[in-house]
Amino acid sequence: MTHDENLKILLIEDDPGHARLVEKNLRRSNVMGEIIMLRDGQEAINYVFGDRDYARLDAPVLVLLDLNLPILDGYQVLKRLKRDEQTKHIPVIILTTADDAREIDQCYELGCNICITKPVDYEQFSDAICKLGLFLAIMAVPPGRQDTYE
Repeated sequence: MTHDENLKILLIEDDPGHARLVEKNLRRSNVMGEIIMLRDGQEAINYVFGDRDYARLDAPVLVLLDLNLPILDGYQVLKRLKRDEQTKHIPVIILTTADDAREIDQCYELGCNICITKPVDYEQFSDAICKLGLFLAIMAVPPGRQDTYE
């Protein structure tokens, strides 16, 4: 699936260094689709629900979501995505530095599909994202549902 150039990934990450590192290592793992970078939770909600650009995406979508975001945090974004009939099917992968079991449990309770703890070490973080890219290569992503947005 990731070799498909039509795959769209929404990367919601406020740290520009982390965002660049995620993109670089996904590309190294042969993820060729478009990566749309958003910097905060409100921007993500506006992108998906506000200006309706999302409704025009005709390809599978995957969300990579940081928890510690300005304005609206990742929990609020996840909750909004998963409670809406039009977006609840979108796979959401949480990328977080939190390793508190309660926080991770909360992510799964809110409907995330996968929760990945970001290692603090640069090399370990790069390696984790490369492995994520390899995982995405075998993961089946639901088809776009643009007809439900009109």
